[in-house]
Formats: sequence, structure tokens, C-alpha cells
Amino acid sequence: MSKIKVLIVDDQPIVREGIKGLLSISNEIEIVNDANNGQQAFDMILKEKPDVVLMDIRMPIMDGVQATKKIKETFDDVVVIILTTFEDDEYIIDALSYGASGYLLKDISAEHLIQAIIDGYHGNIMLPTRVAQKLTSRLSKPKPEIDLEMFTNKEKEVIKLLVKGYSNQDIAGELYLSLGTVKNYVSQIYAKAEVSDRSHAIVYFKNLGY
Repeated sequence: MSKIKVLIVDDQPIVREGIKGLLSISNEIEIVNDANNGQQAFDMILKEKPDVVLMDIRMPIMDGVQATKKIKETFDDVVVIILTTFEDDEYIIDALSYGASGYLLKDISAEHLIQAIIDGYHGNIMLPTRVAQKLTSRLSKPKPEIDLEMFTNKEKEVIKLLVKGYSNQDIAGELYLSLGTVKNYVSQIYAKAEVSDRSHAIVYFKNLGY
């Protein structure tokens, strides 16, 4: 079984080293590199090909919110988990609205951090209730009603799994499709629903009863 590749992003070297120490006890995780700002993290992704990015929020050059937006626009399959010392709802909600899979506070235990990375990798979104409510409010702005008949039967199958939190890789396995085919379906769904990322798509289709 291949390990989950993790990229650590934080502007404080001592924090990066601490996270490496916490994750080193897991046989399921491989740390591929670390970065000290969001732009450096983005530049590393093509080379390192991480599955999960642990992203600090407040950093120089490019903060975690803008880095999340840039990463998810270009590398939709990369899971971004916000790791912060701040329970700053607005920063967190901005990052989630751009496609982050959840957030964790830096005082988390090694066991919980490792499990959160595994859960995020498998498509689970980590949202405390109060943040989920604010995010839903943020993303659920009125849009013109769409005709669900514009979606093919296969696209509807993909939508159902998207709403359940499946990653593209998981959808491919569930529906016996190639990863490239799933990516094409997801892009078509986004275009038809006029949404830009996974978080918006999940909230939008939940509101339609999926």
C-alpha cells in the first residue's frame, strides 16, 4: 500500500520540524517536503506530487487562503487541510470556500493529526458545526434554477459520490472509470452548475436534494 504524501507549509521552521516529528510515527504517511509560504508550496506541487498539503494561514508572500485558492484551481485532487493556531472564522471560511477540506488547530495530538490526514485523503471534510453553518451560508447564494435533466445519468452518479465526499480517485474506483474520465465528468458538472470547485459543488447539489 502506497503512503500518503504530505507537504507541510508554515513560515516557522520550528513548527515545520515539530509537525515532521509528529507525523514520523506513522507508517502510512510520507513527508515529501516543506515550504515556508504559499507560493513556494504551489511551486513544489508539480515536482513533489503531494496527496495532502498541511497549510498554515498567516504567512508572508502568499498566505494560506490565497495558496489554497491557487492550488485547488490548478490541482483539484490535492487535499488541502488548514493547520492554524487561530480560530479565525473568516480566514478559515475563506479557505474552505476555495476548496480546503477542513481545518485543525496546531495543539492537536499526533494521533488526531495523523487520522485527520488519512480522513482528508479519503475524501472526508472536517467541518465543526458552527463553521459548516457559516460556510453553507456563504456558498448558498441564490443561483438560477438549473434543469437536472442537463446532466447525463453518469454525471448524476458522479454528483451523488461528490456529495458524499468521495475524491476523484475514489469515484473512479466506485464507478469503474479511469481517473482521467472522472476528472472530465467533474469538470463538465462544474461548468453546467456554474460552480468553481468541490466545496461549492457539494453545497449546491445538497441544496438540490442530493
